[in-house]
Amino acid sequence: MRGRLRRAQSDSRFGRFVAVALAIAAALAGTTATAANTVTLPERASQGQLLVGQTTPGSTVKLRERTLKVDPDGHFVFGIGRDEARNAPVDITFPDGETRRIAVQVLKRDWPIERVNGVPQSTVDPPPAIAARIAREQAAVAKERSRDDARSDFAQGFVWPVQGRISGRFGRQRIYNGSPNAPHSGTDIAAPAGTAVRAPAAGIVTFADRDLYLTGGTLLIDHGHGVSSSFLHLSRIDVSVGQRVERGETVAAVGATGRATGPHLHWGLNWLDVRLDPQLLELPPPGR
Repeated sequence: MRGRLRRAQSDSRFGRFVAVALAIAAALAGTTATAANTVTLPERASQGQLLVGQTTPGSTVKLRERTLKVDPDGHFVFGIGRDEARNAPVDITFPDGETRRIAVQVLKRDWPIERVNGVPQSTVDPPPAIAARIAREQAAVAKERSRDDARSDFAQGFVWPVQGRISGRFGRQRIYNGSPNAPHSGTDIAAPAGTAVRAPAAGIVTFADRDLYLTGGTLLIDHGHGVSSSFLHLSRIDVSVGQRVERGETVAAVGATGRATGPHLHWGLNWLDVRLDPQLLELPPPGR
């Protein structure tokens, strides 16, 4: 009888041990799942900055009401406009249902005035027929910037497309021949005509035209998720629409076509229709 009682007590203790062990295992499993949910994203960003974030693959990421693409490695991207004054709320819903919000603080910048003289007056105050041509050309370029491909070539990083002195900075209010114009939409790099222009990141060529009225030889490369680079005033274009290019590959040559006072490369960076500052990317200093 005592033997059976001891066995029953032992079985009872073992049952409680198993139950506790299972409870602990379940709790640990839940903790592991939660701990695996990560977000890498700057807490502060400047006006004109491209932000690349990374989170748990399979998550849903929203910037206000816009759902951002998330690649298989968890990368997502968005841009802060030149005149954006609001902070950027980013909401993440992880695969296990956990939610998290990161409010990116937007840092304001000062925008100096830049005077550019000596450009053809017809490019500053064009007659109606030319103005209509400019509008058509700009609409064609804007259409290609609206792409939102699933490719995430942007996540592999950027390099300078050409080496040289920075002769024009993003965001500065420009006054051409004394007439106020839109803020400068990119970074100008002075370099001799014919200097090779290289793709700053891999992507697909989405626009190539050798003779736009304002921008002359014009090339667009789409880096995925709405991120694109534009290259203006080119003397030569070496690639065609639909072609894939790799980072560092020669795609064009520096020129002075369109509204330009001398040979240089205008490098524009966009996230969809948001114009961004290439100099805020993590790039090696120009000239090295």
